[in-house]
This record gives sequence, C-alpha cells and structure tokens, in this order.
Amino acid sequence: MSWFADMLGPFRGFAVTLRQLSRPAVTTQYPDEKRVKPERFHGRHVLNRNLDGTEKCIGCELCAAVCPAKCIYVRGADNPPDNPVSEGERFGFVYEINMLRCIFCALCVEACPTEAITMTHLFEMSTTDRTEAIYTKDDLLVERDGTPNHPYPESPLININELRLGDGWMRATSPSGRADYEGVVQWSPSARTGSMPAEVGQSGDISHEETPDG
Repeated sequence: MSWFADMLGPFRGFAVTLRQLSRPAVTTQYPDEKRVKPERFHGRHVLNRNLDGTEKCIGCELCAAVCPAKCIYVRGADNPPDNPVSEGERFGFVYEINMLRCIFCALCVEACPTEAITMTHLFEMSTTDRTEAIYTKDDLLVERDGTPNHPYPESPLININELRLGDGWMRATSPSGRADYEGVVQWSPSARTGSMPAEVGQSGDISHEETPDG
C-alpha cells in the first residue's frame, strides 16, 4: 500500500491548487489598484518649512549621524544675517539622501530636533540611473507654501499625490507616540499643513483634553 500512497502524493498537491481556483482572487491589480497605506508608512522623505517659509533644517547633522545605512549627507552653513534661511544660527547648505542605501527605518525622523525631515506615503521611486536615486536638497525641500517636489513628477510610476498627504511619519515621533500624551499636540506647525491635530487612538480611556500633568 505504500507504493499506492506514493502515487497519490502528486495528486494531493494538485488538489490544493484546484481548491484555491474556486476561491475569489485576493491579488491587488497594481498599479491600477493600490492598498491603503498605514498612517505611519515609511515612504520617501521630505524636508519641511515653517509657516513663514523658512527652512526647519538647521544643519545639525544629527540625522546623518544616527543613520545606520550612512545614506544621508548634510553640510551646514551659517545663516546670512540679512536674510536667514532657517530659524537657527545655521542651515542645511547641502542635504542628500542616497535612496539606494536607505532602509527606511525613520531614525532620521526621530533624531531631528526641529521636525525638519519627515516621511511620506510615496514609495514608487524606480529609476534606470543610479545617480537619479540620490535625492538632493532641491528634490527634498518643499516649496515656501509647503508644496512637495519630486525630480520626475510626470513618471507613470510616481503618484505625486502621495507626497501631499501631510507631514507623514512626524506623528510617530516621541513623545507623541506615547499614550500619556494622547490629545496633546507635540509637533510644530508646517507650511501648507499648518498645525497638525493632536494624535488620538493610543488608548481608550484618556481624554483628548488631558495633559501629561493631569
């Protein structure tokens, strides 16, 4: 009987396939259909501005220091006294991210003291030239009104609207991600998006008006 069981082995495998053929398809027809991304999706980076149009980046290079993939290069420069670029004494004169090295861990977002760098929902960044995968400050920095940029906005692989979904992963930075701070705004306003609302949904028993001090 063992030889008979061996003969049935392949047919048992086909039975699984035939059984699945009768079930509804679960495949998403990408790119015509796209899944809804989580609120804290780790997509392409952007450099934000303050409400007055000045840059949030102060060229401190903490993002480059904390990056485990060493994909960020920042060079700071002193702010011109007559026309300051940022609110601090310095600004990010050079800012580059090598997307071929980036592992999208968002540690740069956590390390930034001014909430200058955040992550969006855009993940479609295919290119046939390796040099095009190095995003410069011109590509990353939003316009003075907060409108995001992209080096290839007309590409069929890029949905530029994914860059316009707000300030991305800023909501997950500490201490905003702690339940004790639910309902308390912990981030600064940004151009175009204005003041982001306080985070909700961390717990079910904390009032939105409650503060950490009670």
